[in-house]
Amino acid sequence: MILEMIRQANDIKKLNSEQLKILADEIRQFLIEKISRTGGHLASNLGVVELTMALHLTLDFPEDKLIWDVGHQSYTHKLLTGRKDGFDQLRKYGGMSGFPKRKESDCDAFDTGHSSTSVSAGLGYVEARELLHEKHTVVSVIGDGSLTGGMAYEALNNASRLKSNFIIVLNDNNMSISENVGGMSRYLNGIRTAQAYTDIKKGVEDTLMKIPGRGERIISQIRRTKSGIKQLLVPGMFFEDMDITYLGPVDGHDIRKLVKVLKEAKRVDHAVLVHVLTKKGKGYPPAEENPAKFHGTGPFDIKTGEPTEVSTTDSYTQVFSKVLTDIAKKDDKVVAITAAMADGTGLSSFAKHFPNRFYDVGIAEEHAMTFAAGLAAGGMKPVFAVYSSFLQRAYDQTLHDVCLQNLPVVIAVDRAGLVGSDGETHQGVFDLSFLSTIPNMTVISPKNRWEMADMLRFAVDFQYPIAIRYPRGSAYEGMRDFRAPIEYGKSEILYEEEDIAVIFVGHMAELADRVRKKIKETGYSCSLVNARFVKPLDKDMLEQLAKDHSLFVTIEENVITGGFGEQVMDYVSSAKLDVHVRNIGISDDYVEHGNVEILRKEVGLDCETIVKQAISDYLMIKDR
Repeated sequence: MILEMIRQANDIKKLNSEQLKILADEIRQFLIEKISRTGGHLASNLGVVELTMALHLTLDFPEDKLIWDVGHQSYTHKLLTGRKDGFDQLRKYGGMSGFPKRKESDCDAFDTGHSSTSVSAGLGYVEARELLHEKHTVVSVIGDGSLTGGMAYEALNNASRLKSNFIIVLNDNNMSISENVGGMSRYLNGIRTAQAYTDIKKGVEDTLMKIPGRGERIISQIRRTKSGIKQLLVPGMFFEDMDITYLGPVDGHDIRKLVKVLKEAKRVDHAVLVHVLTKKGKGYPPAEENPAKFHGTGPFDIKTGEPTEVSTTDSYTQVFSKVLTDIAKKDDKVVAITAAMADGTGLSSFAKHFPNRFYDVGIAEEHAMTFAAGLAAGGMKPVFAVYSSFLQRAYDQTLHDVCLQNLPVVIAVDRAGLVGSDGETHQGVFDLSFLSTIPNMTVISPKNRWEMADMLRFAVDFQYPIAIRYPRGSAYEGMRDFRAPIEYGKSEILYEEEDIAVIFVGHMAELADRVRKKIKETGYSCSLVNARFVKPLDKDMLEQLAKDHSLFVTIEENVITGGFGEQVMDYVSSAKLDVHVRNIGISDDYVEHGNVEILRKEVGLDCETIVKQAISDYLMIKDR
């Protein structure tokens, strides 16, 4: 196998053209086999095999810097930098990350996991290089989907001022450009980047600038005339008009052409964008036919492409999808918004039923939130479904545009809590903290599938900003007999006893119930409370329970700092209630990738650890 010859960075440069073709095929087969067992991002990685190989043939690692946008397409990069053996433990606890990680390899220049960031990070690297008088090459790869994010344009605007080389690779797996335009652009690329042409162009401009009072005007006129001609012949004039040289489009699966254009790009003395056309899922028919299905996949059967691990119960996302669609059938003011995650957030069904009331704004959470605010101000009932870790990007708009005006926007916070294999960049463990700081915001979280349905109906009819928070995975079907009506600001007392009160948030219901049972097995009585509302806090409930309980144990899958438990502790202190509070949550740290149950045990969110802590605290209180 040719792949066995790749032991470390830059080994690929030892291969000839025939070996490179074989290597591309071997990489694809390797990725399909490994990801079919471990799960991971498949379609995006299959689409950039040749592009990654060309970048490695052109760059020197780790001296040169390669920054991947999002980073879920970095598997081939990992293979070419000597991490082949790590794929058996891909995305597992203690194993190799599915994203670039600086602490994993010095060939990973920047940790990524969110979209539209690579140009900003690359620009920072370029400026650092110039200030330190270094000579390495910096390349940022960004997808056409990531260009829907406003941050990318902010970075391009700054990059246009550069006076030194910075290569931006646009990985376009969707746009179609006709062959004749492509042929003309390839011809002009070679001329425009040739050293002789660059030298002549600069010399002419320098000479014209010396003409007193008229040089700058003459140069401006020449540039306008040149641009008018190029508009007819060359795609990418948007970038050219920003003073970013455009090269392409180039076939993203032709290594020879890719290497040629990347070498041309290295000769440009300012920002240059290389437009590469790729096919997502290339080399594996099921992924080519349905790239969205294989964007992030669990283990699957290679022959059929079908998943080998199938849940028999609805996920919280599926419950959300069904209930929201049902609500919208009866209320034509309900509209749904997603930021390029229609499938992931369950809004695909809504889109099929109500195409005129569904909005996919692209990877633009900030815009989505303010857009929702405008819809609400205009008399609609917007529901913005977004992953917890992506909601962070719209914090300012939530605070300033939605809550400041007290507008009835429903934020459906999907993938809340620990999400597992995607790791630090995707763990949804901060939303309770940052949402709770915002005036006029209401935050609710359901304990099971039935409460999920009830809370969503409550939220859609609520006249003010509200966030409903729920996790990834199967919806809990326990506690079915507990279904009291949702009452604003009121929690639900499931079992009322004395001694210890366990107060949980949302999907911690099953864990909290096991904790209560274990505490009772040790001989102590224990109440169980479903918080329901993280904000506003149910102060009446706390005062009631403080009368005959010595210890409150709060359980939430969120960072402790600023979370539900700290709110409980603050109120107990300010109200001088005679009760001790133990907060169970996630410490002030980022949580790496791995199986959720393993991660919970590592952070102390497992039954044994919580029971041990609760009993220890209770005995200490009684000994006083």
